[in-house]
Amino acid sequence: MSTTDDHTPADGPTPTDGYTPTDRTVPTRSRKRASYDRAVVHAILDEGYVCHLGFIRDGAPVVLPTLYGRIGERLYVHGSTGSRPLRMAGAKERTDTPGLPVCLTVTHVDGLVLARSAFHHSLNYRSVVVHGTAHQVTDPEELRAALDALVDQVVPGRAADARPADAKELAATAVIRLDLEEVSAKVRTGGPNDDPGDLALPHWAGVVPVAPRTGAPVPSADLDPSIALPAYLTAP
Repeated sequence: MSTTDDHTPADGPTPTDGYTPTDRTVPTRSRKRASYDRAVVHAILDEGYVCHLGFIRDGAPVVLPTLYGRIGERLYVHGSTGSRPLRMAGAKERTDTPGLPVCLTVTHVDGLVLARSAFHHSLNYRSVVVHGTAHQVTDPEELRAALDALVDQVVPGRAADARPADAKELAATAVIRLDLEEVSAKVRTGGPNDDPGDLALPHWAGVVPVAPRTGAPVPSADLDPSIALPAYLTAP
């Protein structure tokens, strides 16, 4: 799969409202795909709800898929109190637990790019990479806000339409926070970038669009039939 073709207008940070590029957020290849624009980053994050959280455990890399939510310039990542990375993150207020260095990624695949040559096959995608130090959320009010954000990240409007966590459930749930400081987005759009000498080859070339799809809501078997489907599940 090719990683050298460029079909994106993103050409670097937005001077007025962008994240500052660092050695870790500037890609070594296809730099024109990179964007540090805050609005671009937020839009990509807000469209998803599953991230991959990478960290080092016992000297080896570990990557875990998990839910996340965004409030302003902060991401919240969900887990249980027994989760190894959450225990490693600790509480920011404790000097003996400086936090957990992490790399968090979110990716959307928008299209399969089929070229005439195998080398130039690619994907149209939007992604965000966040580097930083994660800390466990211990403040009760922040924890409740974070849990609401996690629920609403998956289904906007759902947090207000469900029983909030009680004290026992809060005690069994852990959340870590990661500030959006060292951040970059990367975007690829457009068709294949075939070599001129391959344009006459008798192979179909183009883009196969890929989009997430949700089906019709299926009510729980024990749901009171008088409870109507909420509006946030019927909105297009």
